[in-house]
Amino acid sequence: MGSQAVTDTQTCDAWHEQALQALAQRDFRRTHALCLQILALAPQYADAFYVLAVIAAEHDNYRKALDVAGRAAALRPNEARYPAFMARCCIALNEAARATQLALYALSLRGLDAQTLDTCGVALTRAGEYSKALPALQRAVALDSTVASYHYNLATVLQFNGEFTAAGAAYQCAVELDPDHHPAWVGLSGLEGGLNEVQARLVEQRLQRDIDAEGELMLCHALARHEETRGNHQQVFHWLRRGKQRKRDSVLYSAAADAELFEAVREVCSPQWLTAATAGYPTQEPIFIVGMPRTGTTLAERILSSHPQVHSAGELTEFALAVKRAAGTPSNKVLDAQTLRAASTIDFAALGEQYLLSTRPRTGHKPRFIDKMPLNFFYVGLIHRALPNARIVCMRRHPLDACLSNYRQLFATRFPYYDYNLDLLDTGRYYQQFDALMAHWRQHVPGRFMEVWYEDLVQDVEGQARKLLEFCGLPWHRACLDFHRNEAPVATASSVQVRQRVYRSSVERWRKYEFALAPLQALLADHLQRPDQGRDA
Repeated sequence: MGSQAVTDTQTCDAWHEQALQALAQRDFRRTHALCLQILALAPQYADAFYVLAVIAAEHDNYRKALDVAGRAAALRPNEARYPAFMARCCIALNEAARATQLALYALSLRGLDAQTLDTCGVALTRAGEYSKALPALQRAVALDSTVASYHYNLATVLQFNGEFTAAGAAYQCAVELDPDHHPAWVGLSGLEGGLNEVQARLVEQRLQRDIDAEGELMLCHALARHEETRGNHQQVFHWLRRGKQRKRDSVLYSAAADAELFEAVREVCSPQWLTAATAGYPTQEPIFIVGMPRTGTTLAERILSSHPQVHSAGELTEFALAVKRAAGTPSNKVLDAQTLRAASTIDFAALGEQYLLSTRPRTGHKPRFIDKMPLNFFYVGLIHRALPNARIVCMRRHPLDACLSNYRQLFATRFPYYDYNLDLLDTGRYYQQFDALMAHWRQHVPGRFMEVWYEDLVQDVEGQARKLLEFCGLPWHRACLDFHRNEAPVATASSVQVRQRVYRSSVERWRKYEFALAPLQALLADHLQRPDQGRDA
């Protein structure tokens, strides 16, 4: 290497160091300018491309970030940070299969640091590859035990895998390292036993600090769970109201926007449209479990996935994404009225085939698989047309319990489709529209759409399990009654409960909160009878 080349390298290295400092200060303009200076002098300087990719990701331009990071990876194929970062971008772009490939490739390289291991582990977790994520996350913590988020990410996968004691210890490490790690307090509160009194007081102290609406929501939910385990139902509502009100104000929730979604579905999926003679994709692999969250969808999934012919693929976004791509609408949301209306004329056989292919390789190794995305209830009509041999199970629950359980739940704070749960009456209005749409499917998608009531399922597990299997075209198997022994990971809010035998304590839970439910009861007065039996649920 000549003296000029050495000088150029030294200059680029100095600029690169300045770029990293500017990036840490979120001075993206200066970071960008420095990277361009580097590439003008040294077009093969891979890390300049990588930093540019990070800037793109910081601005939520993940497609550009993926492409630019790919240029860095082409220049330095043995640098694990690049494919790990690309895996993260693929997750943001809902490309789980590619994310998995990139993360596994990164993990196969040498010289992995803790951050890269953690990035790969999180990408694999988001892709549903929990068994592959766990070793990466464990290695990250082993290499650097001083970072709270590494412990938190490990704790979530341990919890999904049913290792609750280890998960609790990891959550505890996270909050000890960073008492302001709000998700870790939520995770700790959700395990059996919840927070102890000392931990609860520490959370209350955090609430006395200046925190944002999202942090306040999380901490209030943690305290609500704490009070519920002690039977202090008045205090539960106190904390829920406090946390949710500020968050609701910050997101500017629109009940009208949700109403438009329901209206668009009914407008497109008219009785005539649903019976139109068009061929869908003929596979019978998928079993969709839909419904409002916290109404027994995970319990139904565990029962069915305990059958040797059934694999649970988890809560997949693939059908909604396939509809979005086929509709080709310009909106930045996957589920919106514009997309639903545009989907009315797409090629349904192609949609069904694309959906099935998009679930690979997570599916295909057993004859049937479960897609347990609750929001697929919006797509029942499209599923019916695209996958005419699929089965759709809708879980139902007493309206007051359904609304209360949604209100009590802390959903992903950056997932806007559940923002209705930030207010109890908004939740009730959402339920009204949901109930009307389920009546539409019940009437116009016969033979493919089945409703199962949570109260019936916990009262007569075997009888309801037999009906479920018969509806899905599956032979009876005794293992379906031992669902609590099912060792498959559970990545939902029910991860603790479904590893226990059936319990009935959640039936009519609303009565414990009746002191706060009078307005909701009045709103839902016309919905308190079950349509299948004509009696109070």
